[in-house]
Amino acid sequence: MENKFNYSEISAENAIDLLDQFGWLTYENALEPEFVNQINDSLDDAYEKRRLIQKKNGISQNMEGTLHHLIEPDNFALKFLERMYCDQEMKAFFGGNYIVNAFGGVMNSKNNRPYVQNIHRDVRSFMGDEKFMVQMMVLLDDFTLENGATFMLSGSHLIAAKPNEKYFYEKADRAIAKKGSIVLFDSNLWHAAGKNNTDGNRRVLTISFTKPQFKQQFDYPRSLGYEFGESLNDDLRQILGYKSRIPATLDEYYQPLNKRMYQPDQG
Repeated sequence: MENKFNYSEISAENAIDLLDQFGWLTYENALEPEFVNQINDSLDDAYEKRRLIQKKNGISQNMEGTLHHLIEPDNFALKFLERMYCDQEMKAFFGGNYIVNAFGGVMNSKNNRPYVQNIHRDVRSFMGDEKFMVQMMVLLDDFTLENGATFMLSGSHLIAAKPNEKYFYEKADRAIAKKGSIVLFDSNLWHAAGKNNTDGNRRVLTISFTKPQFKQQFDYPRSLGYEFGESLNDDLRQILGYKSRIPATLDEYYQPLNKRMYQPDQG
């Protein structure tokens, strides 16, 4: 495979060419080890909080090790987004501004069988040549054959129909890389987490980005608070969706241009 590089080693233009060809690429040495450790140190508490809610609402089956919507005011998520990883690549992919659609993670442990191990793609409707969503996996542990490195069916972002299991597992490549790497891929790509056969954990952040007019899976601006958003820099306000909100009252709708909830440069 010719789609693995050190972070910032290739231009955004070349990265888009590789995404068009393979559907995915890997950036090694993207995150500093200290930052990766900081993220890992906070995942156990974050998982326990979400696991309790999953069990309370009767949806815990096949959800083991999954963490959804990790953006909170006082954890690592805003620090991560503030660093604008792959910003130029995503702007080139979308042809303009983008927002975070979902920010989660997976802790893939031995004997777990979460739904992410099923062959899937991360957008339900095949989008063809339209560029609406891109995925980012942030490797928080080394990805190896033994601990379940993700299966990536190169070129399958061009295929509407789900491949059968035999073809998928015979043809798929594996996202083998060191922790601190970023795997960027077209959301149309068929992929599946591997099974972890080791006694260690295999942790990863899973983040979706979309064009601003695409509905977020979680209302991050409302969750964080509109007043909280005023304290953020312009880049974070853009990525979190503060510039592409939906008004809920006529007073919110009838505002001068600079105060509108959905700004004119959002597509």
